[in-house]
Amino acid sequence: MQLTADLLLRAYSIGIFPMAESRDDLELHWIDPEQRGVLPLDDLHIPRRLRRSVRNGDFDVRCDTAFEEVILACAERTSDRPETWINPVIELLYRELYEMGYAHSIECWQKEELVGGLYGVSLGSAFFGESMFSRVTDASKVALVHLVLRLRQGGFELLDTQFNTPHLSQFGVTEVSRHTYRKLLVKAINKPANFSSQAITQADLEAFLDSTD
Repeated sequence: MQLTADLLLRAYSIGIFPMAESRDDLELHWIDPEQRGVLPLDDLHIPRRLRRSVRNGDFDVRCDTAFEEVILACAERTSDRPETWINPVIELLYRELYEMGYAHSIECWQKEELVGGLYGVSLGSAFFGESMFSRVTDASKVALVHLVLRLRQGGFELLDTQFNTPHLSQFGVTEVSRHTYRKLLVKAINKPANFSSQAITQADLEAFLDSTD
């Protein structure tokens, strides 16, 4: 069966997602982790240095203005990441989801240069984080902070990070069992939410920072 954007959405709705073995491998594999990474939206931890970077406005943070550029940057091989699971098939499918209004990007810019960001998929009040990249210190982390604020503003209930890593655990990401995750997922996808691409105001940002630890 050919994988389509609609089929991909149905896969997300039951808790599975695709990955490729490598950038050059055109075959996709369905992933259904026994332990799922979840970032509680009401319990984000922002390290002190990152909090300062967010508050100082080190980046011009935008939403959904360069989705294709973000996914291509996430797919790049780097010295720190010599291989990637994002192949051309995934790029095409997620661009289709973006055009359908289900995929979104958060982008960090400096002097009109894209220096970091992330992308993911929204379904109901669930957001599935897919990948992030950073060409400047803290760029992807700032994007994550802005994502959490945007999700909270829009009434989202679940931020799925797929896996937990040392990088993500510093923000409060925890692991839940497959069974627990699916219960959270069913509740979230059946509740409407609004992923708005409107700019976040400095007042909203300050209030959000003050509400986190």
